[in-house]
Amino acid sequence: MALTLSDDVRALIDGKNFATVATLDPDGSPQTSVVWVGLDDGELVFSATEDRRKVRNLRRDPRISVSITDAENPYRHTQLRGRVTITPDPGKTLPKTLSHKYLAEDPPPEGADVQRVVVRLKTEKIAGNVK
Repeated sequence: MALTLSDDVRALIDGKNFATVATLDPDGSPQTSVVWVGLDDGELVFSATEDRRKVRNLRRDPRISVSITDAENPYRHTQLRGRVTITPDPGKTLPKTLSHKYLAEDPPPEGADVQRVVVRLKTEKIAGNVK
Protein backbone atom coordinates (compact mmCIF):
# COMPACT_ATOMS: atom_id res chain seq x y z
CA MET A 1 0.00 0.00 0.00
CA ALA A 2 1.44 3.35 -1.05
CA LEU A 3 1.96 6.00 1.59
CA THR A 4 0.64 9.55 1.25
CA LEU A 5 3.44 12.10 1.07
CA SER A 6 3.40 14.88 3.66
CA ASP A 7 3.33 18.55 2.68
CA ASP A 8 7.00 18.85 3.72
CA VAL A 9 8.08 15.95 1.50
CA ARG A 10 5.98 17.31 -1.35
CA ALA A 11 7.67 20.71 -0.94
CA LEU A 12 11.11 19.06 -1.30
CA ILE A 13 9.96 17.31 -4.48
CA ASP A 14 8.34 20.49 -5.82
CA GLY A 15 11.53 22.50 -5.22
CA LYS A 16 14.50 22.63 -7.58
CA ASN A 17 16.17 19.85 -5.60
CA PHE A 18 18.02 17.05 -7.33
CA ALA A 19 17.27 13.47 -6.33
CA THR A 20 19.51 10.42 -6.23
CA VAL A 21 17.87 7.16 -7.18
CA ALA A 22 19.35 3.82 -6.17
CA THR A 23 18.50 0.63 -8.05
CA LEU A 24 19.97 -2.86 -7.98
CA ASP A 25 22.24 -4.25 -10.69
CA PRO A 26 21.80 -7.93 -11.68
CA ASP A 27 24.60 -8.94 -9.28
CA GLY A 28 22.84 -7.14 -6.39
CA SER A 29 25.22 -4.20 -6.22
CA PRO A 30 23.71 -0.71 -5.95
CA GLN A 31 23.59 1.65 -8.91
CA THR A 32 22.84 5.35 -8.38
CA SER A 33 21.78 8.16 -10.69
CA VAL A 34 20.96 11.81 -10.15
CA VAL A 35 17.60 12.80 -11.64
CA TRP A 36 15.07 15.60 -11.78
CA VAL A 37 11.83 14.75 -9.99
CA GLY A 38 8.27 15.98 -9.92
CA LEU A 39 4.88 15.12 -8.51
CA ASP A 40 1.97 13.62 -10.40
CA ASP A 41 -1.22 12.66 -8.58
CA GLY A 42 0.69 12.88 -5.28
CA GLU A 43 3.42 10.47 -6.39
CA LEU A 44 7.06 11.09 -7.20
CA VAL A 45 7.87 10.74 -10.90
CA PHE A 46 10.98 11.07 -13.02
CA SER A 47 11.81 10.67 -16.68
CA ALA A 48 14.38 8.36 -18.22
CA THR A 49 15.19 6.85 -21.57
CA GLU A 50 14.40 3.21 -22.17
CA ASP A 51 18.07 2.31 -22.67
CA ARG A 52 19.27 3.58 -19.28
CA ARG A 53 20.70 1.15 -16.76
CA LYS A 54 18.33 2.32 -14.04
CA VAL A 55 15.35 1.49 -16.27
CA ARG A 56 16.72 -1.96 -17.11
CA ASN A 57 17.35 -2.55 -13.38
CA LEU A 58 13.84 -1.40 -12.44
CA ARG A 59 12.18 -3.56 -15.08
CA ARG A 60 13.95 -6.56 -13.55
CA ASP A 61 13.48 -5.48 -9.90
CA PRO A 62 11.09 -2.56 -9.25
CA ARG A 63 12.48 -1.73 -5.80
CA ILE A 64 14.02 1.73 -5.50
CA SER A 65 15.32 4.23 -2.98
CA VAL A 66 15.14 7.96 -3.76
CA SER A 67 17.04 10.52 -1.66
CA ILE A 68 16.25 14.23 -1.94
CA THR A 69 18.28 16.91 -0.18
CA ASP A 70 17.12 20.51 0.16
CA ALA A 71 19.48 22.59 -2.02
CA GLU A 72 19.04 25.60 0.29
CA ASN A 73 19.57 23.65 3.52
CA PRO A 74 21.45 20.36 2.99
CA TYR A 75 20.59 19.26 6.53
CA ARG A 76 16.97 18.81 5.38
CA HIS A 77 16.50 15.57 3.47
CA THR A 78 14.12 12.73 2.85
CA GLN A 79 14.43 9.20 1.57
CA LEU A 80 11.55 7.46 -0.15
CA ARG A 81 11.59 3.71 -0.67
CA GLY A 82 9.17 1.58 -2.56
CA ARG A 83 8.42 0.06 -5.92
CA VAL A 84 7.95 1.69 -9.29
CA THR A 85 5.79 1.37 -12.33
CA ILE A 86 7.21 2.30 -15.72
CA THR A 87 5.02 3.64 -18.51
CA PRO A 88 5.85 4.96 -21.99
CA ASP A 89 6.01 8.73 -22.51
CA PRO A 90 5.70 8.90 -26.32
CA GLY A 91 4.98 12.64 -26.27
CA LYS A 92 8.02 13.26 -24.03
CA THR A 93 5.88 15.52 -21.86
CA LEU A 94 7.52 14.81 -18.49
CA PRO A 95 11.05 15.87 -19.52
CA LYS A 96 9.60 19.13 -20.85
CA THR A 97 7.71 19.74 -17.60
CA LEU A 98 10.80 19.00 -15.50
CA SER A 99 13.08 21.11 -17.71
CA HIS A 100 10.75 24.07 -17.23
CA LYS A 101 10.77 23.48 -13.47
CA TYR A 102 14.55 23.21 -13.11
CA LEU A 103 15.83 25.42 -15.97
CA ALA A 104 12.83 27.51 -17.09
CA GLU A 105 13.36 26.39 -20.69
CA ASP A 106 12.56 23.58 -23.10
CA PRO A 107 14.86 20.55 -23.03
CA PRO A 108 17.21 19.95 -25.96
CA PRO A 109 15.55 18.12 -28.85
CA GLU A 110 15.75 14.33 -28.92
CA GLY A 111 15.59 12.08 -31.94
CA ALA A 112 12.42 10.20 -32.77
CA ASP A 113 14.28 6.97 -31.95
CA VAL A 114 14.72 8.02 -28.29
CA GLN A 115 12.08 6.26 -26.19
CA ARG A 116 11.16 8.08 -22.98
CA VAL A 117 9.43 6.49 -20.00
CA VAL A 118 7.84 7.82 -16.83
CA VAL A 119 9.02 6.12 -13.66
CA ARG A 120 6.40 6.43 -10.88
CA LEU A 121 7.19 5.61 -7.26
CA LYS A 122 4.65 3.92 -5.01
CA THR A 123 6.18 4.98 -1.68
CA GLU A 124 6.23 2.27 1.01
CA LYS A 125 8.65 3.86 3.52
CA ILE A 126 9.78 7.40 4.31
CA ALA A 127 12.99 8.14 6.23
CA GLY A 128 15.18 11.18 6.86
CA ASN A 129 14.45 14.31 8.85
CA VAL A 130 11.73 15.51 6.46
CA LYS A 131 8.85 13.07 6.69
